[in-house]
Amino acid sequence: MGTKEALELIVDNAENPSLNYAINYARYGLGLTEGTEEMRVQCLYVLSNIGGWRASKKFDITKEQIADVRSAIKKEAGVK
Repeated sequence: MGTKEALELIVDNAENPSLNYAINYARYGLGLTEGTEEMRVQCLYVLSNIGGWRASKKFDITKEQIADVRSAIKKEAGVK
């Protein structure tokens, strides 16, 4: 999963209240160029706001998808 795909998945799950601020950060990130410092910083903002995002039966997303999103965004942000 790439960074843009990960950000799109966050935006697609906007109804999930645990994503509050991450949605706007992800939307903004979709307009940025991957590999830039601005995108790296934006991904740090997104990461800090998806910490409480969990899979549930109420929302159509799996824990594996969430793990893939986190992994892609961490990679772009340069976080291990």
